[in-house]
Amino acid sequence: MQSQHLQTLAIHAGEEPDPTTGALVPPLTLATTFHMGSTENGAALFAGEKEGYVYTRWANPTVTVLETRAAALEGAEACVATASGMAAITTTLLATLQAGDHVVAAKAIYPSTFAVLSQDFSRYGIETTFVDATDFENVADALRPNTRVVYMETPGNPLLALCDLEEIARLARDAGAVSICDNTFATPINQRPIELGFDIVLYAATKYLCGHGDAVGGLILGKKDFIERARTHTLRYFGGILAPFNAYLITRGIMTLPLRMKQHNDNAMRVAEFLEQHSAIASVAYPGLASHPQHHIAKKQMRGFGGMVSFELKGGLDAGARMMDRVKLCALATSLGDARSLISHPATTSHVVVSRAERLKQGVTDGLVRLSVGIEDVNDILADLEQALN
Repeated sequence: MQSQHLQTLAIHAGEEPDPTTGALVPPLTLATTFHMGSTENGAALFAGEKEGYVYTRWANPTVTVLETRAAALEGAEACVATASGMAAITTTLLATLQAGDHVVAAKAIYPSTFAVLSQDFSRYGIETTFVDATDFENVADALRPNTRVVYMETPGNPLLALCDLEEIARLARDAGAVSICDNTFATPINQRPIELGFDIVLYAATKYLCGHGDAVGGLILGKKDFIERARTHTLRYFGGILAPFNAYLITRGIMTLPLRMKQHNDNAMRVAEFLEQHSAIASVAYPGLASHPQHHIAKKQMRGFGGMVSFELKGGLDAGARMMDRVKLCALATSLGDARSLISHPATTSHVVVSRAERLKQGVTDGLVRLSVGIEDVNDILADLEQALN
């Protein structure tokens, strides 16, 4: 596919008419194993001397379509799909780090990522320094001679803190470290970290890329040599592979990703403006608001400000709980990036994997509410919030 337009790539990249039937939709290949033709051909396939399929834990035609399409959207050389967003994160880290290495990570990251780095990887002799990455000088100060990875997530979960990707990529490159960005909240429609100098981009494809709340998956994108190493030396043996049916659903979801993200962006901006003016709201975090402390960074590196809004009510936890129990259109559920609006309370859901003290240190208060603004008519979303708040 020669086009550079994201809407065209989202529909056509990686697909070809089926050679047997002429079907335009790439087929769902559920086979676990594939005929190798001959002993000689099989030996060449297993040795990596020839491209082809031998076993779905190694590669699968349906999964390949997703990987090709995602790489085209991201502007990456290659992509490997995984069973979940956390599988993408752990596969990348396992393929990059070894005992004695050091990681610099933003403290405002997905709590499960925080737990993996602070608890699990520390048991293997890998130390992580967590910093307030909203100021890139903090990243610079934390770098050591043995820093192997600089790990960012922007906008961060759930406070929507931003980091300057271009400056941090430069710092990592100068230090000889691998720069990794979890771009789940932004998607390649709103932000492209590779263009800003990052080495590796990660996604929980479960979220916006799928967009319909019906398939779990993850993606790792970057240079071809790293992706192949992650695929053949880590993912293949640890086994966190993406099921073909999930790959099929996520690929289908990507076809409408540019259209959906435009609506997510527009709706979230309206919701953030509404909340900021509401008398019951104590604070609102949304990168598109001039009041956001890193709004200048958002304007510099994002094409759109995303569909996530975080806010706190006057009255704290009790007020937030009452409000969330009263919503009717917005679903009280975990996850994000769905076509439908989802509302959650991080302190009792996503952030239970970290201690309360650590959560508060990260700025995730007891009363914080996270809203994944869907693509419903924005007036209906606003009416639902209005009646719940009042």
